Amino acid sequence: MALEQKLHLKLAQRLVMTPTLQQAIKLLQLSRLELEQALAQEVQANPLLEMTDEPPGEEDGAGAEVTADVEEATAADEAAAQADAAEEEQAEAPAGEPAAPEEPVSAEAGAADPFGEVELDALFANYLHDGPSVAPAWDDGEERSLENSPARAESMFDDLCSQLRLLQVPEGLAALCEFIIGNLDPDGYLRTSDGELAAQFGMPVEQVREAIAVVQRLEPAGIGARSLKECFLLQLERFDREIEPEMLALTKRVVGEAFEDVLHQRWDRIAQKLGAPRDSVRAVMEVLRHLDPHPGARLGPNDNQSIEPDVVVAKDGDQWRVVLNDDGLPRLRISPRYLRLLQSRALEGEAKGYLRERMRSALWFLRSVEQRQSTIARVTSAIVRRQEDFLERGIAHLRPLVLRDIADDIGMHESTVSRVVANKFMATPRGIFPLKYFFHSAISHALQGDISSVVVKERIKDLINQEEAAHPLSDARVARQLNRLGIRIARRTVAKYREELGVPSSEQRRRVLR
Repeated sequence: MALEQKLHLKLAQRLVMTPTLQQAIKLLQLSRLELEQALAQEVQANPLLEMTDEPPGEEDGAGAEVTADVEEATAADEAAAQADAAEEEQAEAPAGEPAAPEEPVSAEAGAADPFGEVELDALFANYLHDGPSVAPAWDDGEERSLENSPARAESMFDDLCSQLRLLQVPEGLAALCEFIIGNLDPDGYLRTSDGELAAQFGMPVEQVREAIAVVQRLEPAGIGARSLKECFLLQLERFDREIEPEMLALTKRVVGEAFEDVLHQRWDRIAQKLGAPRDSVRAVMEVLRHLDPHPGARLGPNDNQSIEPDVVVAKDGDQWRVVLNDDGLPRLRISPRYLRLLQSRALEGEAKGYLRERMRSALWFLRSVEQRQSTIARVTSAIVRRQEDFLERGIAHLRPLVLRDIADDIGMHESTVSRVVANKFMATPRGIFPLKYFFHSAISHALQGDISSVVVKERIKDLINQEEAAHPLSDARVARQLNRLGIRIARRTVAKYREELGVPSSEQRRRVLR
């Protein structure tokens, strides 16, 4: 078969991801903290951008007029880039052809200099003022004392090592103890085997076990345990509550000899194995409830961080008003110094081309940030319109909602709405909720039509909280009670929602002996 070259024409449609579109998509899905980092990184990378502490007002117009300015300047810049390409083609023309005489080109016909055809005084008048003075780090009325500085949070490793230094431990064994402390997980458990620790530290296994025993003497009780069973036994050795010695001894026997039966709540089997009466076994369970399965959680800083909402929803008269929360976000503007350089026409060659490219990048970035804020406002406003009953009357009136509903309301694609609701939070009079909280599937109701699955989960939680401890409700019984209320739901769906709520099964919820 002979090989030959042929020309084929093909007509096809495709989506071209321009750098501007890629940047807008990237900024849209960022959280508030990630957006702050992105703004700071862009300021470092682009010298034409700088941060300002001045709020947008009538003089700078950075809030309401920045989009129009960016679009006008970007369009002029793109037209100038095409004019530059035409000049390059003319310069590369054959030498035999005479070059056309130079003529002044008006702004309407296009010019080689993108900033020659734009009135910079009018376009960038918002940015040509002097930069703001940097505010002092301390207010005049604020005391500059060390008490105003936050103290460094002590980690679990630091806390345990501080306790270790108070013990009379040989130097070599103390180093091994610190190595073991460094291998504890956040709950305080030692998940590494004795052999692995001995191999990593180059010491005999007996010495490793001696060091583990030293670590297990530290506070709180249960630190350094290899399992939940050992953690409970360590805590029972230092149990500080008022309890009879016989009951404490029985509790140690139950944990030491029948711990698997305790986990599966086989109370009859425990009573038969230990030869103890049922009332005593029931009292043992009350003792076990006072033990902490996560002793390491008491040490170290709390990783919970306060959430800063992206939007704030408040009622203004009879209407719900959505306001973007821009407090704390750095404000960007075009550097007045570089704009004066571009306006002076004193730059030539590579410097002029570099500043032109940086100007285009800065304008694109500002427009992408403005589009991000505008898109978030549109999406959250559509969510609020559909969830007004929830804001007015509570969770029982939360409506089912999917991404397609919001996308159809605002005329956007579902993927855009999905990027908006990711990692974003809304502050409402009923609390702070992630935007994803308002999107749930629908469950059919005999009287109310479709209701949100969140409402059904709350009904399931209420039924379980009101059940008798001796006779917990099974998933089938919960489904039957919901059906009597008009909620059409299957047992499998009840089991799924119960697991999502973190509620154990009816067998595990049983609190008394059968």
